[in-house]
Amino acid sequence: MKNKPKLQNPRGTFDILPPNSYIWKHIQNNLSNIAELFGYSPIATPIIEDSRLFARGVGEVTDIVEKETYTFQDRGGDLLSLRPEGTAPICRSYLQNGMHNLPQPIRLYYNGPFFRYDRPQAGRYRQLHQFGAELIGDSSSTTDVEIIQLAWNILHSLGIKNIKLLINSIGDSNCRANYINHLKKYLTEHINLLSHKECINRLETNPLRILDCKNESCINLTQNAPTSIDFLCEDCQGHWNKTKSLLGDLAIQYNVDTTLVRGLDYYTKTVFEIVPDTEGQQNTLAAGGRYDGLIEQLGGSSTPAVGFAMGIERTIEIMQTQNLLDTPKIAKKLTIAHVGEEASQYAMQLAQSFRQKSIVTIVAPRNRSLKSQLRFANSILSSHVVIIGESEIHNQTLLLRNLNTKEQQELDIKSAINQISK
Repeated sequence: MKNKPKLQNPRGTFDILPPNSYIWKHIQNNLSNIAELFGYSPIATPIIEDSRLFARGVGEVTDIVEKETYTFQDRGGDLLSLRPEGTAPICRSYLQNGMHNLPQPIRLYYNGPFFRYDRPQAGRYRQLHQFGAELIGDSSSTTDVEIIQLAWNILHSLGIKNIKLLINSIGDSNCRANYINHLKKYLTEHINLLSHKECINRLETNPLRILDCKNESCINLTQNAPTSIDFLCEDCQGHWNKTKSLLGDLAIQYNVDTTLVRGLDYYTKTVFEIVPDTEGQQNTLAAGGRYDGLIEQLGGSSTPAVGFAMGIERTIEIMQTQNLLDTPKIAKKLTIAHVGEEASQYAMQLAQSFRQKSIVTIVAPRNRSLKSQLRFANSILSSHVVIIGESEIHNQTLLLRNLNTKEQQELDIKSAINQISK
């Protein structure tokens, strides 16, 4: 009889197990707390969406829609996709739920899994986790800078050092067409240097994406290409100048990167990335920009918006390289050890009393010796142990042992709760 193959998680995915799950929880709580300090409220959208949402919003000739979405037809014949990014679903929700009727702007943040069929490698997974924020309903440069400042503050709150901000302006529908014409002319004149097949195809479908190519020959070529900031209309130029000025007021240093375009079609005006300031390590930690035309593309009225997203996996990886990952410890954790059947049953009632006072409480396994139960308490890093037996039940007391100081006292339940809570 042949051995059955072992069941494993799908390629490009991974399990988040204790104690790492506490690190994830700590980081995600930190991100949420910072966002709420800026006045952002949590939002959650479905993991599956109508596939048309991403074709209309993200762009039909982007890598995400062309190659990376998990798309399938359900039993009702509807074409659905696992969400590959967070902005388009939030804009769909904004329209569907009438949030345009609320006081503007709307500030929202999200946190969850996203899915892309990509070649698994360091920092890239098929199920990835992102945190992001969107500010919808304000066209001013101050909101661009607010979003950048939020992303910047979040990374610094995690203790991450040696990061830099890259910014660019890619204009809007009033001036981008003129820029693309000049860019396309330049690239066509040097098409023999476009050794990357996908970039040759993009010359006709999406020439801006060539600027984002990491192929060495393309990088050498685009360094001398026309830049979008040289073709900005008066409105976009004013917006660009104001954004840079406000960043200076906040003492947030930045580098202008004229090849920065981002990979999604909905971006306009300001785009940015925050990356490690390390030679050879350019994995983006947080990125975003303005997308003033997206909601209109999805069937709404013209609505300005700006946002960013950051990958949790990449954030954890750089925190690991900077020795910033310490498993958060539970300061107070109680184990109840019990001797005898009556004490074993009473332990469950006693645990409820401690939990009602927000004390983490675990009942030691049944049918083990007291010595074994105490070893168990130490193995799960308990700070205190309560020991109960027949005499403690009869006297309505318990033995409380502090595993850090080794001090042991006989107390009533109320006194024990007060002692642990100190």
